[in-house]
Amino acid sequence: MEFLVGFFIALAIAMTGVGAGTVTAPTLILFLNMPLGIAVGTALIFSSVVKLIAAPVYWYRKQVSWKIFGYLVLGGLPGVIIGSLLLSKTVVHRYEGIVFAVLGVTVVLAASRTFFPEGRKTDGRTRDRSKWLPFIAAPIGLEVGFSSAGAGALGTAALLNLTPLTTAEVVGTDLFFGLVLSIVGGGMHLALGQFDSATILRLVIGGAFGAILGAYAATRVPSKPLRYVLAVWLVFLGGDLFYRGWSNIRR
Repeated sequence: MEFLVGFFIALAIAMTGVGAGTVTAPTLILFLNMPLGIAVGTALIFSSVVKLIAAPVYWYRKQVSWKIFGYLVLGGLPGVIIGSLLLSKTVVHRYEGIVFAVLGVTVVLAASRTFFPEGRKTDGRTRDRSKWLPFIAAPIGLEVGFSSAGAGALGTAALLNLTPLTTAEVVGTDLFFGLVLSIVGGGMHLALGQFDSATILRLVIGGAFGAILGAYAATRVPSKPLRYVLAVWLVFLGGDLFYRGWSNIRR
């Protein structure tokens, strides 16, 4: 099962930049009964490997904006360090449902803006508001650190709506941003022993094929259709996050 899970999640990550933590950690928790801390660490390490395979394809095709990447890392790196440290604190677990519900609503609202023309120039490209990205990336990093979710979904939504990047550039830039967060966060969980090495190995074996296939497929899909597919995928993931958070709150 882990091989197929790894393949399909990696395929989604490579094509859209979204899905690593948002899908992997809940899957490990719900279907493999893995404890939260172990699931988060395992998801982050798996995400690091998958993005390390897929990201060079976007770099080779010059579909990465290093300026935008710098804005994201400026806020996201401190956030993921703090978030990883917070995971061991019981206060995080008490409010986990609220965090997931808020994150889900945020993703849905941000992704929904893709379907409306407001905020775009006449040529269809978004106005450049990239200087806001460090402030947005900080809470994204925080969320990634203690839940593994958020880098792809929120990062992609922010880039779609705050930068004039093409869809391929959004995916490529967000992949590198997510790679940095996953390496830092995964490294901290690795040091704390919060991971399952056997599960990671099976996920990576399946994920390697998915990452390669997805990265090359994404570069051949027209920008506009991919943008809408990506937005729909984000709405779905955001709704799933909200449902899980709301279910947790009602317990």
